Amino acid sequence: MPAPYEGSCHCGAVRFRVAVEPSELTQCDCSLCVKKNALMAAFHERDFTLLAGEEALSLYQWNTGVARHHFCSRCGIYTFHRKRSAPDHYGVNVFCLEGFDVDAFPRRRADGKDMTVTPEASARFPGPVAD
Repeated sequence: MPAPYEGSCHCGAVRFRVAVEPSELTQCDCSLCVKKNALMAAFHERDFTLLAGEEALSLYQWNTGVARHHFCSRCGIYTFHRKRSAPDHYGVNVFCLEGFDVDAFPRRRADGKDMTVTPEASARFPGPVAD
């Protein structure tokens, strides 16, 4: 099934749509992503629409606090996050997308371990620029 794709958490309280096909899927090796074991795709904010469930979302932030990880507060499923490395993009858990064929897209390992708070990481992954 080609884009657009609709997705949801397990209980259906959080629903969203992505308007385009991803170019690749990523599996991050940071401590959070390893534990949640999600396979993600990046979508520009213009291609992501939250359809329902804003009130059901829980927010988790850690390390620099730039990335904003969203989970359903009812069923606990990680649905999407605002990316630290590209703050105008969402990382979407592709396992939440209906009719999405994870085998149809190339996969890349993302270097999340190196995004800890150090001067070197800050230069590589600056996050949003202050006005």
